[in-house]
Amino acid sequence: MPVTPFPAPRSLTTTPGGAALDAPVHVTADPDLPPQGYRLRTGPEGVTVDHRDALGLRYALGTLDQLRAGHDYTATGYDISDHPDFPVRGFLLDISRDRVPTRRTLARWIEILALARFTQLELYGEHTYAFRDHRDVWQDASPLTADDLRWLDARCAAAGIELVANQNTFGHMERFLRHPRHAHRAENPEGFERGGAHRPPSTLQPTDDNAAFATALVAEAAREVRSRRLNIGADEPFELGRGRSAERVAEQGVGEVYFSFVTRLMAPWLEAGYTVEFWADVFAGHPELMDRVPPGAVPVVWQYDGPRLLSEVIDGDTPEARTWQRLGADLDNLREGFRSRGKLLSEAGVPFWVAPGASNWNSLLGRIDNAVDNMLDAAETGRENAAQGFLLTSWGDHGHWDAPSVAYGPVVFGGAVSWSLEANRDLDIAAVLDDHVLLDEARLTGGVLMRLGRVHRDLGVPLLNGSPIARALFPDPAVPLPALPAPEALDRVAVTLAACRDDLAAADPAAADGDLVRRELHHAVALAQFALDVLRARAAVTADAGSVPDADAIDPATARRLLRRIEPLLAEQRACWLLRSRPGGLDDSVRELDRLRHQLTAAAHA
Repeated sequence: MPVTPFPAPRSLTTTPGGAALDAPVHVTADPDLPPQGYRLRTGPEGVTVDHRDALGLRYALGTLDQLRAGHDYTATGYDISDHPDFPVRGFLLDISRDRVPTRRTLARWIEILALARFTQLELYGEHTYAFRDHRDVWQDASPLTADDLRWLDARCAAAGIELVANQNTFGHMERFLRHPRHAHRAENPEGFERGGAHRPPSTLQPTDDNAAFATALVAEAAREVRSRRLNIGADEPFELGRGRSAERVAEQGVGEVYFSFVTRLMAPWLEAGYTVEFWADVFAGHPELMDRVPPGAVPVVWQYDGPRLLSEVIDGDTPEARTWQRLGADLDNLREGFRSRGKLLSEAGVPFWVAPGASNWNSLLGRIDNAVDNMLDAAETGRENAAQGFLLTSWGDHGHWDAPSVAYGPVVFGGAVSWSLEANRDLDIAAVLDDHVLLDEARLTGGVLMRLGRVHRDLGVPLLNGSPIARALFPDPAVPLPALPAPEALDRVAVTLAACRDDLAAADPAAADGDLVRRELHHAVALAQFALDVLRARAAVTADAGSVPDADAIDPATARRLLRRIEPLLAEQRACWLLRSRPGGLDDSVRELDRLRHQLTAAAHA
């Protein structure tokens, strides 16, 4: 049976009669092919490769390797023409929500990214780089060092991937601002209120001194890699205009103050010939600023929920939608997905990228259907509006409790649809995982990852940016669970989890991390089963299926039983973490379960 390589090429035909396994490969550079493009032909006369550039040759030879692995290679001739939809196909991995990967984990990511034809890797940074003058900020975080970045840069280069420095520079600076010597840099040193909760200071005051401070942070990481591209983040400065810049914002407007500061952050890098990525949040509320994007700056439009889920939550005017409105989310803008901002930037002549999410965070098990819908929306919008880049993001909210393997499926799908949307729109993700990533002869592990990734939908409580399982384990008063799953939904999911556990026991992934993937997924299932029992316990104390009682209303005996299960779960969480990630940040991540533990303790002693 002929082989369909991964990613599926945009053009593939087969004929009877293949090439010998040891047939020489005749390679020709063809400047008329699209960038990164190639044409590969095999047959009785041999193998020929025409390629545009080094990446085109790499992808052609990788495809040839997959064809040779097919049992009928010598009986089947192939004619393949291929090139990408997006010239830049990037993956962003959050290493600042407590989980800093080991070198072995980073090497594994490079293998998967190279397979899926990503051209760029970014490690999202806040406090997890060993900045020379800021030991007090990173000393407990097991940060990446300059040696780590140089090592990773070399590994990426060998795999045809560009390592791009990424350091946030405006919002999300709480790990710096919590220290007394940096407190003076905060927009609001006393913190701020959001969603009915007090938050610590997280935003830099937009001053020249702070611009120089943030630029120095970026420079420390950027000088250790070869790329002439970097990402300054600059998103979500929640306190801007609510503290020291209030008077200035009242006079000039929040958009003007924001973009003036971001422009200062970009200026030295643009002058030095760098391409500078930054998050495009500001343009949703201030489209007039688009005309001021300087040459070489690339706004990145992010969106982390797909159109189907957004329609379900927002169009129904649900309690979930009203929660996000209270947090300041622009639901009208979100409802449009990538299209409104993409179209505006395209019409303004501003080069931009799209950034969908892998939907691994706030979920434990992933949200694969949402990730796929989100990535399809990004790829379609990007193609329609000539976006030059597709940046898949994997975040780590609430301490990055999800196992790395939960993101494997979204990564192979994101790589495939950013390479060729139409050829890969209906990609069998489970098969790709089993055949190319996990090497599971039993062909079970990929299916387990897909079924686990759909559990959030089966619970029947649609949420933005999260799953009921994660909200049960990490209750946040700012984003409460709007309703409890119905008992029959809990029962169905329990059956799914048990079946996945059984399949994992029979799975046989031969990849180097195959046994680890099985172990961490077994643990993810156990955590999810615990979350289901927490949800059942809450449901047991109310006759109204539409309400969500406080956790301390749980029956005391049930609360005590649940408490006894926490320590074994935490022990396995620590063990799995240390097989993939550095120890710094582990204690902070584990503390994310404290709120639930305190609620159960109160209920147990009621």
